[in-house]
Amino acid sequence: MENNVVVVENLKIEIKLDEGILTPVRDISFAIRENETLGLVGESGCGKSLTSKAIMGINDKKCITTGKINFIEEGESRNLLEMKFGGTEIRSIRGKSVSMIFQEPMSSFSPLFTIGHQISEFVRIHITKDKKKAKEISIEAMRRVGIANPEKRFNQYPHEFSGGMLQRALIAMALICNPKLLIADEPTTALDVTIQAQILELMKQLQKEYNMAILYITHDLGTVARICDRVAVMYLGKIVEIAPVKDIFKNPLHPYTIGLLGSVHKIGGGHERLFSIEGTVPLAMNLENKCSFYDRCIYRDTEICSAAEPCLREVEEGHFVACYRDLPSLLKQNSK
Repeated sequence: MENNVVVVENLKIEIKLDEGILTPVRDISFAIRENETLGLVGESGCGKSLTSKAIMGINDKKCITTGKINFIEEGESRNLLEMKFGGTEIRSIRGKSVSMIFQEPMSSFSPLFTIGHQISEFVRIHITKDKKKAKEISIEAMRRVGIANPEKRFNQYPHEFSGGMLQRALIAMALICNPKLLIADEPTTALDVTIQAQILELMKQLQKEYNMAILYITHDLGTVARICDRVAVMYLGKIVEIAPVKDIFKNPLHPYTIGLLGSVHKIGGGHERLFSIEGTVPLAMNLENKCSFYDRCIYRDTEICSAAEPCLREVEEGHFVACYRDLPSLLKQNSK
């Protein structure tokens, strides 16, 4: 597909433990285009953050990562997984062409240095060694993300910033090199609702300005509906459904996606009882060759679903699902 910024192919992450091999990410594939936001959703522990850190090249060395992460820049495709861990090549891309906004802004900044010092240090690594020029670029970046009086804020410490202002400072740092790909790992979780809306709006504005691709990682389906163009739903390290955001909400097809949407309270829903997915998520270790959602699925077929794990298949344009159900007929039924 044209204008892809990153193409992930059969990404697999394994961690060797005394009890066996844990596989938190299991052969997932997806692509993100320029100016597109792909939402990666799923409950805690499904492999979302490990996937994002694999793209950034910051997973622990204990994580054995295979597959391909092809990053396309200026017509050249490079497999990030072939680059040496901590080497010069990956460091030239990380933070410059591919940036990341982390979940907790307070833990992303050192309390020992001013915000301006930490942002300008980032500038001196990737843009210019000149301290005066780096300060000017940093102050302008802080102004661009809506930090009032950035000249004064430049000399303040993290504890002097509110949570929302810290998140803006983190976004300023992430965008200072105009990256091609921005990874946002639940960037608004620690913020109140009003500040969340401001941060999301800011990200969309800056995306249009710089034509960025965004990988937005969250478990908040409301945020997904607001900011994402397409959605990939993860369960137990696998992508079980991927589709345009409108199709996910209008015609969810995988039983897990249906369960996720059913567990969200709807405005005007009164005192309706929320849907609950039975059972618990199994450990991604020594898994049987059957549908990973088999034990919790209300639609399971003992003979078919326990025979092998389903692969993603396209049931209508751009809508892929890993399920054995008769999905085409279900689509027709939902459209009536």
